[in-house]
Amino acid sequence: MRRLTMQQVQNADLILSGAQIATLGSALTGYGIIENGALAIADGKILWVGKATDLPAHIVAKQTLDCAGKWLLPGFIDCHTHLVFAGNRADEFEQRLTGVSYAEIAKRGGGIRRTMTATREANEKTLLALAKKRAKTLLRQGVTCIEVKSGYGLDTETELKLLRVARRLGKELPVTIRTTFLGAHALPPEFQDNADGYIDLVCEEMLPQAHAEGLVDAVDVFCEGIGFNLEQTRRVFETARSLGLPVKLHAEQLSNLGGSELAAEFGALSVDHIEFLDEAGVKAIGASGTVATLLPGAFYFLKETQKPPIALLRQYKVPMALATDFNPGSSPICQLPLMLNMGCTLFGLTPLEALQGVTLNSARALGLSDRLGSITVGKQADILLMDISHPNQLAYEFGIDYIEAMWRAGQPIKL
Repeated sequence: MRRLTMQQVQNADLILSGAQIATLGSALTGYGIIENGALAIADGKILWVGKATDLPAHIVAKQTLDCAGKWLLPGFIDCHTHLVFAGNRADEFEQRLTGVSYAEIAKRGGGIRRTMTATREANEKTLLALAKKRAKTLLRQGVTCIEVKSGYGLDTETELKLLRVARRLGKELPVTIRTTFLGAHALPPEFQDNADGYIDLVCEEMLPQAHAEGLVDAVDVFCEGIGFNLEQTRRVFETARSLGLPVKLHAEQLSNLGGSELAAEFGALSVDHIEFLDEAGVKAIGASGTVATLLPGAFYFLKETQKPPIALLRQYKVPMALATDFNPGSSPICQLPLMLNMGCTLFGLTPLEALQGVTLNSARALGLSDRLGSITVGKQADILLMDISHPNQLAYEFGIDYIEAMWRAGQPIKL
């Protein structure tokens, strides 16, 4: 037998063998199951994946782990959160239980403004401590990438503070953080009757400064009757485009303003919520390649009844992501695995669609589909080892810790 030369040997840091693998590599291949599979990791990336019997002899690992028939899946991605804020609004929850609407609470000075006040008063150290606790909660659930929005400062100083805290999360925890500037989240009291003036501040000062400090990966707007109109949203999007930043949109949550069509015009990464999205909007985002991010936590917590148009999204082949929308008002639910079940039970997704929603399509919603979201050669080795019988179990059964081990960029994460 011919010996391999040093030049022929390909070194791996870790080989995971004897596993069932759900690659989730493409919407066309379903779970992408490989039975009795193996996966090689080198330099933080996936070097090889396939049947264990096909593992090339020239791949030599420093360490090998027998997975004993357990499942390997890509790390989960929470592509819509409002993770950095101070305070809570438990009393507003009590009000809603007596019949007061979310919109009415906002008109009374509650809602986002309430959190804005607490967040402005909190220093960076306090905000970081609060955000780390939340991020660690998601990390223990297998979430290796989190999108974090600003939007609870509503002035330049605090918005920058929130984005800096989000960036620090990615440096202090083994998780990928993507930051989204959401200065156009609500009107602060200083601009109570001057929405256009506030958008001037967002476009001329807030966003340019945040971008200049390297704090922004994408730009979002709350386009809604209690938020900002289409023309104001367009101004923010145009500013983002001038800075070379991709856009996202809170759209069609409480009404249909046509925000999704505007987002499609700008090639948005995603439109999020979309309970009131109509066929014209679905067709537009289908043509633009924009992801529809479904947020069943907010739907559940606000006791909404209008469901997203799942059948139309399927018809126009719109990729669907799932996320927690973790925030202090409309979705204080820091549980991404629960969203798998809610996506199925509340919105009618299949277990496969739900799992793709927190992996492949979530990565796409963040502009990271070339790096994350599937077990594919060349992508970052964010891997979960799970003691399950089949991936569909994750949407069916909630509350049990299935994770045996996890790696981010090839490095083990202590659970």
